[in-house]
Amino acid sequence: MSPSESKGVALITGSSQGIGRAIALRLAQDGFDIVLNDLPVQKEALEAVSNEITTLGLGRKTFIAICDVSAEEAVEKMVDDAVKALGSLDVMVANAGIAMGKSILSTSASDWDRVFAINARGIFLCYKYAGKQMIKQGKGGRIIGASSFTGKQALPLASAYSSSKFAVRGLTQSAAQEFAQYDITVNAYAPGIISQTGMSQSASADPGLAATVEAFLGRVSGPLATKGTPVEIASIVSYLASAEAHYITGQTISVNGGAFFD
Repeated sequence: MSPSESKGVALITGSSQGIGRAIALRLAQDGFDIVLNDLPVQKEALEAVSNEITTLGLGRKTFIAICDVSAEEAVEKMVDDAVKALGSLDVMVANAGIAMGKSILSTSASDWDRVFAINARGIFLCYKYAGKQMIKQGKGGRIIGASSFTGKQALPLASAYSSSKFAVRGLTQSAAQEFAQYDITVNAYAPGIISQTGMSQSASADPGLAATVEAFLGRVSGPLATKGTPVEIASIVSYLASAEAHYITGQTISVNGGAFFD
């Protein structure tokens, strides 16, 4: 692909590090101009990812949109600013999320609300305003959200996190049905344990959750009984964002090393 060609514009939330960063780099390699997003505290990290994309030498454009995805006006503005800067919005990857490892008895209502604000409300807002923009453009699009293996098989010590990821699956199915008439597909990815991201980081900080995660990994037999990497998640997102994935919608695709089977 020559530097002058572009497949469109992809916006990836939570793209300063981990899975989000890997997705941004992969979609840039695939030919998309990239909108990077995260919180203000991650501004330097976002700039570093932008520089990485530039050094790929593909001529891809980048735009940094700093905002909290749980704030409705901020998400609406993020989409508007992205379109003003790069011309359209063709792929939305609602990746931003937080993990929390606590028992039900130790989870406060504010803990619960905080997890749902980012992991469920944030994805809802990204779906809503991406869908609105794509419908306005009239040329279809791809909307992709972050669920988790715990959104299919819950773990103890992760009630808020698991519940929020189950919510993403339901939202994805509803959105897929509502947006299908506009040639917009809506899917989600459900990672297993991914090195240095989300649940993996929480497990490192919480001995109880770490033991639960290790027990989960121990149930997997064979050569795939390992943690995954952000690059592996980026690969499935790359496919879901492609033209070849036009007949896939409403799905939450597991990428978990065979930890369990759908």
